[in-house]
Amino acid sequence: MSLSRPLYSLFGSYLEQLFNHPVRTKCVTAAFLATTANVTSQRISGAKKLNQHSVFAYGLFGLIFGGTVPHYFYQIVERLFSHDLRFRKFFLFLSERLAFAPLYQFLSLYFLSLFEGNSHSTAIKNVEKLYWPVLRANWRYLSLAVYLNIAYVPPMFRSISSGIIAFIWVVYIAQKRRRHQEKLAAAEKTK
Repeated sequence: MSLSRPLYSLFGSYLEQLFNHPVRTKCVTAAFLATTANVTSQRISGAKKLNQHSVFAYGLFGLIFGGTVPHYFYQIVERLFSHDLRFRKFFLFLSERLAFAPLYQFLSLYFLSLFEGNSHSTAIKNVEKLYWPVLRANWRYLSLAVYLNIAYVPPMFRSISSGIIAFIWVVYIAQKRRRHQEKLAAAEKTK
């Protein structure tokens, strides 16, 4: 019981910050989750030494884009589809899957590459190689979780459940990008 009190207090403080400063709180949360997901991905893959550039890139992406883009997208979509609209949740789901997911995947692949210190042309090559496989995997594996989040989670708590979903997804993207970078490095060595 003594451990639960500080956890409840911490969760209450988090919810208070989420209510009073939603964008800032979501940005910090996204940065933390993206960083820990990247570290988790590196540990799962058996990396002996952490790639600090990658950890920094994921944290920076989460800080800049991870809170703001979803916050404002969902705010716009909530206003766009009125509450009395028939099949409202379905339209919210479709807009997320067909507008938000493709845009956000592009932003993540492009800016993660830039934040890791790659050039614009290298970032574009990474996007060209990884965009469709990652987006198809996103649609295939995350659609049910996204629908459940939209259909059953109250809007204030969606960022928390989205954060959990995003953590798992960032681990997947980090693994996919790392494999691609290893292939590129192997190809460079053979030249």
